[in-house]
Amino acid sequence: MLVELTVNGRPRSAENVWPGESLLYVLRERLGLRGSKNACEQGECGSCSVYMDGSLVCACLVSAGQAHGTQVVTVEGLSDGDHLHPIQQAFVLEGAVQCGFCTPGLIVATHQLLAANPGPSDNEIREALAGNLCRCTGYEKIIDAVRLAALEMAVS
Repeated sequence: MLVELTVNGRPRSAENVWPGESLLYVLRERLGLRGSKNACEQGECGSCSVYMDGSLVCACLVSAGQAHGTQVVTVEGLSDGDHLHPIQQAFVLEGAVQCGFCTPGLIVATHQLLAANPGPSDNEIREALAGNLCRCTGYEKIIDAVRLAALEMAVS
């Protein structure tokens, strides 16, 4: 099957896709966008979070056929060319990246949070990121990064 979609603002297509392949597999293996990570393959960890038609989804749970004709934004699509998005930069500055496996999903989820709520409380941050699991940071650095990103985005 042919899957055609717009990824990070660019029309993309993948040929000979098995209908049961996940959007995550198409993004990583067929389109070479390795930012979203494959961890649990059950929608539990959030490492593969992307936007699909403006909604945050776990790409491991979306079949390739469901993604046909959609608009997808990955963690790579948040940056502006060689310039990191303020959220990405905040994660680096606050040391919230450690092994980096959960980072793409956390950044996309943080992007969604700050778009809806530019000044979240710590409890709102925790709730918004509850679908993302991290084994390295203990979450404090991640919350610090979200706070910094919110401040930076409010100034710019």
